[in-house]
Amino acid sequence: MNLIEDLKWRGLLADCTDIQALEKRLEEGPITLYCGFDPTGDSLHVGHLMGQLTLRRFQRAGHHPIALAGGATGMIGDPSGKSAERNLLTREQLQHNVAAIKGQLSRLLDFNATDNPARLVDNADWTAPMGFLDFLRDVGKHFPLTAMLAKDSVRTRMEGEAGISYTEFSYQLLQAYDFYHLRREMGCELQIGGSDQWGNITAGTDFVRRKLGVPVWGWTFPLITKADGSKFGKTESGAVWLDPARTSPYRFYQFFLNTEDAKVGEYLRKFTFLDRAEIEALEVEHAANPGARQAQRRLAEEVTRLVHGQAALDAAVKASAILFGAEIGDIDSATFQDVVGEVPTRALAPERLEGDGAALVELLVDAGLCPSKGQARKDIDGGGIYVNNQRCQDAMRMVAAGDLLFGRYLLLRKGKKSYAVLDAG
Repeated sequence: MNLIEDLKWRGLLADCTDIQALEKRLEEGPITLYCGFDPTGDSLHVGHLMGQLTLRRFQRAGHHPIALAGGATGMIGDPSGKSAERNLLTREQLQHNVAAIKGQLSRLLDFNATDNPARLVDNADWTAPMGFLDFLRDVGKHFPLTAMLAKDSVRTRMEGEAGISYTEFSYQLLQAYDFYHLRREMGCELQIGGSDQWGNITAGTDFVRRKLGVPVWGWTFPLITKADGSKFGKTESGAVWLDPARTSPYRFYQFFLNTEDAKVGEYLRKFTFLDRAEIEALEVEHAANPGARQAQRRLAEEVTRLVHGQAALDAAVKASAILFGAEIGDIDSATFQDVVGEVPTRALAPERLEGDGAALVELLVDAGLCPSKGQARKDIDGGGIYVNNQRCQDAMRMVAAGDLLFGRYLLLRKGKKSYAVLDAG
């Protein structure tokens, strides 16, 4: 498959301003394209991966990707997909956020490629020096009000209770100017983005044609959803971030490992660089034995490796294996604490472990794994009790401070799947 055929097969085409003309242009040689990322926070989340991965797919096909950090547009806030006005950020907040996401953008794109290195730009560099009157005269006059009001992002907000301010209404002008600047200065011919960006992107293609009289194209990919249609990338504890300080590699890995059966094939297509044969083989294997979750495991491995690297993936896999009876091994304290978050945890007074320590049968009752000390003894004698994933068959076993993992945790297990943690911290 060529690039366009591959993108279609992966379900990465929602709209294109002129797909036939774009295909013809790509046959002529490499193209420069860009995708923008507004720094509304100090981390991108998994929903932003589509833009980064699509840029990388173009780069792998020999094209020239530009990742744009919106130091200027981030000050305004895109109304697309929002039901209410954003809180405006200060310049200091934006500068911090831009610096943070620049590092995240650089993980998936190759900025050191010999022939087609990726480039990273900040639209504040060309927008901030422009005066308000110059912007109105040179940019605003090219935007018919009727066309701006017809954009879905604007119309939806105007029909809602919150309405839309002039600030957010003008956002599409700023994004259009970005495309114009990149076309004029860097030869950029294609802008990509999520399907909620269609109105902003077409505003840019129209503006470039009016100002420069040259062809440009817009391409959108579908927004990712869960099987029930709800927003992708959210968990009970919040968004799944690309910054490992906000979402650890272990929890990131777990997020993709827990992908619903109905979505795993789609996510393999959209979030990995596995080829068609590999993905279809995984889908056949998953259909035959969904309980093995081999497709989910491969998905989690591929995406975690892309975003966090092989070492972080190895640690996440080791941590995940702990809840399947694997030895604790050499994982670090922070990763183990993530595992603890998956297991019922109860407090343990540290003084109980002083001297000879506390009887294991008592701790099993305290942890809620056994209803009584008598049952705890029977479970130990039957070989069904594990301390820190090591089987214990001594009903007289005492647990002391030296048994704590990282000087704080005691991991107890009954049978294959019943875990509990006692926390002496």
